Amino acid sequence: MKGRREWRNAVVTRAQAIADGIRLIELSVEGGLPPFEPGSHVSVEVMVDGMPAIRSYTCVSSDAGHIRLAVKRHEHSRGGSRFMWTLIEGAKLRVTVPENRFALSWRASSYLLIAGGIGITPIYGMAKALSERGKPARLAYAASTRGELAFADELADVMGESAEFFISGEGRRIDLAAEFAGLPPNGEAYICGPLGMLNAAKAEWAKTGRPPSRLRFEVFGDSGEKPEAPFSVEVAGLGKRVDVSPDQSLLDALNAAGVDMIWDCLRGECGLCAVEIVKLDGELDHRDVFFSDEEKQEQRRMCTCVSRLAGGSAVIDTGYRKP
Repeated sequence: MKGRREWRNAVVTRAQAIADGIRLIELSVEGGLPPFEPGSHVSVEVMVDGMPAIRSYTCVSSDAGHIRLAVKRHEHSRGGSRFMWTLIEGAKLRVTVPENRFALSWRASSYLLIAGGIGITPIYGMAKALSERGKPARLAYAASTRGELAFADELADVMGESAEFFISGEGRRIDLAAEFAGLPPNGEAYICGPLGMLNAAKAEWAKTGRPPSRLRFEVFGDSGEKPEAPFSVEVAGLGKRVDVSPDQSLLDALNAAGVDMIWDCLRGECGLCAVEIVKLDGELDHRDVFFSDEEKQEQRRMCTCVSRLAGGSAVIDTGYRKP
C-alpha cells in the first residue's frame, strides 16, 4: 500500500549529460503544476526488469509546468537510474505533483548550504532562491573530481565568492567544524549528501550546542556505509523466506513476494515501511533518517525502503496479522 499521490502524465523535453555520471532530464507535465519551492521531490514510475516500480527524485527547478531532474547513474543501481538514463526526448512517463519535506524555513538571518555529489540537486534551488531574495548564504559543494560538479558555473555566477568547491581528488575536503563556526548563532545549515557526510555533520553540529532544529538534512535513499550485498529475510508468521539481491531494496523484494506492506516516501524519512527485527544473523546497514542514532544502535527496527543487511539473514515481523 502506498501513500496517496496525485499522478500526472509527462513527456521528456530534454535529456543531456551535465556532469560526469549525471544526466539532466526535463519533463513537461500535463495540466501544469502548482508552485513549489526548492527541496521538493517527485515520484516517478519507472520500469525495472520489465516490472513497474516507483523511485523518488529531487526537483532541481521548475518553470511553467516543467520539472528538471538531475539523475546520477549509480554503480549498484536498483534499476531506477538505469531506466532514467534510457529516456530520450519524447519519452512518456508518469510523475507525481511535487511535495516538499526539505523546505527552507526563511526564518534565519544567514544560511549555510552543504552539498556532496548529487546532493547538489535540492541545494542548487535553495542557493538560487536565497540569492534572489538577498539572503546571506554560503555554499560548500564537495565532489570527487571537478568533472562531477553539476551546475558549478551557474552556482558561481549566482553566489560569487560565497560559493566554494571542494575536490577530494585535489586534496580538499569540507571542514565541517570550521563551516559551522562561521555560521552566525541564529543561522541555519542545510545539507544533502551521502550518509557518511550527513553523520559527520550531525556529530559536529551536536558539539556546537546549537539547536538540532537548525540543521536540516536530506540523504540519498541508496547511500550506505557498506557495499550492497545479497541477503535474505524470513517473515515471521507467514513462513516466507525472501531473498534480496544487491540491486534490490528489501521493500521491493517483499512486495514482489506478495508480502503486504505499507510505505510512502521511499526515502527513509517517514518510517511507514519499518519492520521489527526478531532475529539478526548479519549486520544492519541503516540508510534512513527516520530512526535516531540510539534506535539504530538497538538494531530492533529498520526502514525497508532504503536500509538493508550487509549480508547474512534476519527474521522480521511486518506487523501484519491475519483477521
